[in-house]
Amino acid sequence: MQIYVDNAATSFPKPDCVYNDILNYMRNIGGNPGRGASTSSLKGNKVIFQCRNALCEFFNFPDTKNVVFTSNITMSLNILIKGVVKPGWHVITSSMDHNSTLRTLNELKSKGIIELDIIPCNELGEINVDDFKSKIKHNTRLVTLSHGSNIIGTIQPLEKIGQICKENNIFFIIDTAQTAGVLDLNFQNLNCNALAFTGHKSLLGPQGIGGFIIDDAMSDVCSSLIVGGTGSVSSDIIQPNFLPDKFESGTINAPGVAGLLSGITFIQNEGLSTIKDHEDYLTQKFIDGILNISSMKVYGHLNTENRTSTISVNSTKIDNSELGFILDSEYNIITRTGLHCAPLAHQTIGTYPNGSLRFSFGYFNDEKDIDYILSSINSLIKRL
Repeated sequence: MQIYVDNAATSFPKPDCVYNDILNYMRNIGGNPGRGASTSSLKGNKVIFQCRNALCEFFNFPDTKNVVFTSNITMSLNILIKGVVKPGWHVITSSMDHNSTLRTLNELKSKGIIELDIIPCNELGEINVDDFKSKIKHNTRLVTLSHGSNIIGTIQPLEKIGQICKENNIFFIIDTAQTAGVLDLNFQNLNCNALAFTGHKSLLGPQGIGGFIIDDAMSDVCSSLIVGGTGSVSSDIIQPNFLPDKFESGTINAPGVAGLLSGITFIQNEGLSTIKDHEDYLTQKFIDGILNISSMKVYGHLNTENRTSTISVNSTKIDNSELGFILDSEYNIITRTGLHCAPLAHQTIGTYPNGSLRFSFGYFNDEKDIDYILSSINSLIKRL
């Protein structure tokens, strides 16, 4: 039996309803939403609208037209960052952010378009709010931050940072890849201008579907990264300037949207607090157990306060890549090794250049999984 604990990369398994609704769309609907007025196309439109509406309810945003679908959160962040920045802007991010943000900003910096400050975090992966405030300059116009670390699960104080951005007329983009579907994310309370999400992690949808919610203030100054057919104003060769069409060129992954809608519905039916409490229980049990195994080190917070269920460890006896390989090949435990597309984060917590062995628990893991993982690691380490 396989034990899957790589949910920070993509959640698995999905709820049965997700598989069923994707298949239902492909078998029984099939039409291209927004392209024509056929019965199948209109049925597709309904699924798309229902998912936009579900996302508005989920993230507490009032207008469905401001929900934009993309293929993943990397695409979302590229659209938002490259679309909004102007020459001479100063942009702030953190050392705990993912390459989806860091590479996008570094490309703009290397071209001389922006000035960039990457705020160092402490060894727990936390941003110091006062340090953040000290980095704001007269030309600071954009801040973009991950809500939760994809390596050690640390949750950032984004409500406070968002309030500072609002007070200083700075656009604020949030990457929710690691927190959407686990934490209660309220667009209004986060004080952000755009919230990027991906479907395939804790939202329990399939790969290949993501998106963002953008407020009107940011949309007004954000240009389209990709233009083309939208199914609207087809008589015009100029890209529409209204939402969501402004940012949605080409065919939407409608089966993926159907799966995302199903995942969100499942989460709402189960309850976010139920999901978080279950993952917190597994997380604490794992941390307590791994600390009792000689040679093992845990990074980040050692309790479930201010963290998700993503945990990084290393052993002084064996490299993380070899440890991960043995757990997979001999014990059928699926983890993730290496630098996790976040090299600066590993520098921050002291695990660069080798990285770490990452465990990330999901709603469909149970106590027996944790017991088996701890027993497997213990026996593996003892034989070294």
